[in-house]
This record gives sequence, structure tokens and C-alpha cells, in this order.
Amino acid sequence: MDIISTVFSNWLAIYRRELQGYFASPLAYGIAGFFWLLAGFFFVAILLGPEGIIVQGNLRAAQAQQLGITVPPFDMAEQFIQLYLGTLGSLSLFILPILSMGLYAEERKRGTLELLATSPMTNWVVALGKWAGALTLYVSLVLPLFVLEVIAFSRANPPVAWSVPIAAHFGLILLAAAVLSLGMFISSLTDSTVMAAILTFSLVLLLWVMDLIAASVGGAIGDGLTQLSLLNHFNGWISGAIETRSFFLFGSYIFLGIFLTAQAIETLRFQRT
Repeated sequence: MDIISTVFSNWLAIYRRELQGYFASPLAYGIAGFFWLLAGFFFVAILLGPEGIIVQGNLRAAQAQQLGITVPPFDMAEQFIQLYLGTLGSLSLFILPILSMGLYAEERKRGTLELLATSPMTNWVVALGKWAGALTLYVSLVLPLFVLEVIAFSRANPPVAWSVPIAAHFGLILLAAAVLSLGMFISSLTDSTVMAAILTFSLVLLLWVMDLIAASVGGAIGDGLTQLSLLNHFNGWISGAIETRSFFLFGSYIFLGIFLTAQAIETLRFQRT
């Protein structure tokens, strides 16, 4: 029990340190403002814009009434979730590399990474604390948007099945957790935050469009590459088609990033000794 308590205390110390670093940084507030501004714009445009969900649904109903035909029901809430959460996922591709770029690169630049590498805290505890801090910040960015959606869905008729939007947002958080984990590993390899952000964005973009690459390859290799696509599995979450392999994929990326980060710090520890 003493070992578990010590490990948890060390993890909590790293976690608090990361959160305090984010909320004391002007960059974090700039990222939050940029993210909320664009997310709010797309929220209004997709829901209330001239080409928005409500206008399209009313137009569809009016045309059906004029023609005297029966059309399949148009689920505005479901359409909005798919369009809006898909947009947030794409927007997150630009935000998440910025959140992860300084997790270890700043430590290298300030010369404090060596202190972490030679401290009694295990590499896994440090990596998990930093990753959890970055993920918490991202969740704090998404939470106000979910509140807006709850307000909008409260006016829906028929009422919204809340399992769908909750699952969609959980998929968005899983996506962010995977990207932040991979970005943390890249950040542990360089002391340049800009380079870490660029490399992370490049890697995530590659994984995002992997299904397009798979389509051009075809065959068994193409089918295998499709399973690596972040976009393919994320679209399953926002459309309500949740499969076990999606859990496995996101979990694998999260574990891989944390594992490689711990190994990178262990290499530095070995070099120091």
C-alpha cells in the first residue's frame, strides 16, 4: 500500500504541475480562445446558418408537403452530431499538437528533463502525469461546447437519445488522448517545441487520412492500413457505430505513445548514469 500511495502521490504531483503550467501560460488561453471562437462559429453555422440543419430540415418538410409525398424522417440531432463533432475532430488536429509540443521539449530546453530522468519517480508515472494534465486541459475546452449542445438538444422534438451524443464526445476524447500520447513521445525526442508540433501534426495527419492511402493501395495491405485510420474509427463513434476494434485502436495508440515516451526517458537516464 505504501508503494501504491507513493506512486499515486508522485503522479498527482506531476499532474498538478502540468495543469498549473498550462493555466499560468498565455499560450493556453490563446489556444482556448481560438478553439472556442472557431467551435462557436461552426456551431451556429451548422445549426442555424443558411445551409444549416434546421433550415434544411424545414425545407425538406415544406417540399414534401407541397408535393404531397411522404419522406423518411430527418433526424436533425443526429445530423448535427455527425457534422459538428466531425468538425471538432478536424479542428482538434491543429490544437492537440500545440498542447503536446511542450510536454517534454520545454523540459529539455530548460534542462529540467535530466532532473526528471534521474529522480526516484518512474518514467511511466511522469509520462502518465504529463499526458493526463494535457488531456484534462482538452476536456476543459470541450466541456463548454457540450453544454451548448445540451441547450440546443433540449428543444429537439422528438427528444434526443443522449447515448448518441455522449458516445460521440467520448470518441472525441479518446481521439484526443491518442493524439496527445503520440505527441508527447515526439516532444520527448526534441528540445524544439515548434519541431515537436510540426512532427506531431504530420504524424496525426498521416494517421487521419490513412483510409485514403489504404483505398489507393487496395488488397489485404489496404484493409490493414484502414484499421490504422484515426478518421475511420472516429467516424464510427460520431455515427453511433461503436465497435470493439475502435477501443483497441485508440487504446493501442495511447499505450504506444506512453510506452515510447517512458523508453525515451529511460534512454536519457541510462546516458546520465
